Amino acid sequence: MSPTSARITAVDTYDIRFPTSRELDGSDAMNPDPDYSAAYVVLRTDDADGPEGHGFTFTIGRGNDVQVAAIDALRGHVTGRDVEELCADPGSLFRDLIGDSQLRWLGPEKGVMHMAIGAVVNAVWDLAAKRANKPLWQLLADATPEWLVSQVDFRYISDVLSPADALDLLSRGREGAADRERLLRERGFPGYTTSPGWLGYSDEKLTRLARQAVADGFTQIKLKVGADIEDDVRRCRVARSVVGLDIRIAIDANQRWNVDEAITWVRALAEFDPYWIEEPTSPDDILGHAAIRKAVAPVKVATGEHVQNRIVFKQLLQAGAIDVLQIDAARVGGVNENLAILLLAARFGVPVCPHAGGVGLCELVQHLSMFDYVALSGTTENRVIEYVDHLHEHFRDPVVIREGHYAAPTAPGFSATMKPESITEFTFPGGTFWAADLDPQKGAAA
Repeated sequence: MSPTSARITAVDTYDIRFPTSRELDGSDAMNPDPDYSAAYVVLRTDDADGPEGHGFTFTIGRGNDVQVAAIDALRGHVTGRDVEELCADPGSLFRDLIGDSQLRWLGPEKGVMHMAIGAVVNAVWDLAAKRANKPLWQLLADATPEWLVSQVDFRYISDVLSPADALDLLSRGREGAADRERLLRERGFPGYTTSPGWLGYSDEKLTRLARQAVADGFTQIKLKVGADIEDDVRRCRVARSVVGLDIRIAIDANQRWNVDEAITWVRALAEFDPYWIEEPTSPDDILGHAAIRKAVAPVKVATGEHVQNRIVFKQLLQAGAIDVLQIDAARVGGVNENLAILLLAARFGVPVCPHAGGVGLCELVQHLSMFDYVALSGTTENRVIEYVDHLHEHFRDPVVIREGHYAAPTAPGFSATMKPESITEFTFPGGTFWAADLDPQKGAAA
């Protein structure tokens, strides 16, 4: 280690919240009034000319301060680290954080603490990709299979995915990678949109946005369901009449149902040919998902945005409980754990269709799917990334959608950098928006 090498000097955190509940953006059966929020972290170094690392995890308002506090608790593990060494082996920090003998008691590897670890680890990957002058998907796709294997924690999953298995999958994934990278840059990665389907939207708004989605080139939309079965039947009928028979309609219950309810509800909606039912019950209920899958076929079962770690994903796959695996870039322990989950999906031959939307989740997860296509699974068949048209304007390198496809990012990093003016405006409670909104002199309420 060079005595003059750069070090991490600060871990700055921000509680950033957007008032999305006021237009019912993001509303669903379990979350009727979300204020999309980010517990945001910036890794700063003593290299005056070097980049910073940006990361975050997603919440929906109240409690975002708790998530920020969890990130703050990791500061001592990060400050002082050698930047070059950290970027050469992000897995070293991942292993240190999930292995901390006292922090583990707060999980282990689940919940608020694990999401905080993911935010910090993702910030390290953002820093590494910026220093390599590559978008993250390309940094991963260009890496050797051996190095990628070194970044994966195989504890608790080696009974179905060994390091040798992972090396074989990644080595085979490199075959034809250059051609796939060229195709990715030309046409992008297929997406689908949830924008028409929020539960609080009127039929008129649903109709308008569904029609626009088809015009924009999307071949799949998603509707939130689960609050009222008669209302869901009506809304699915409206959507199907608008988009026609050739556009896939997925439905999403956001964990609303018990197992028997899920089966009854999905069968009631089967006439509208739903492509998948997402989160039909608790994300922890592996056998419940398996029972639902068996009962509602040929409707597919999808889940993953609230699955807390690679171990639960392993069991969902072992049990044959899901048809579609939905990774989330900010729910688990960051890129390192998502590499493990992508490898598990490849091992079982299950397509990955990431959860996105929220604050910046589209920006992050596109990189993981694009790496998977170029250098692991080698296909986009039955694979789509969720897209929601919310809050992209707050990021320096927002997603670009062309004809229903995510354009491959070209800017170095993980696309996680939020604009400074957005941080200034929407930091809670002292940012310029919230300070004015909470001012009793103006008669406004949060």
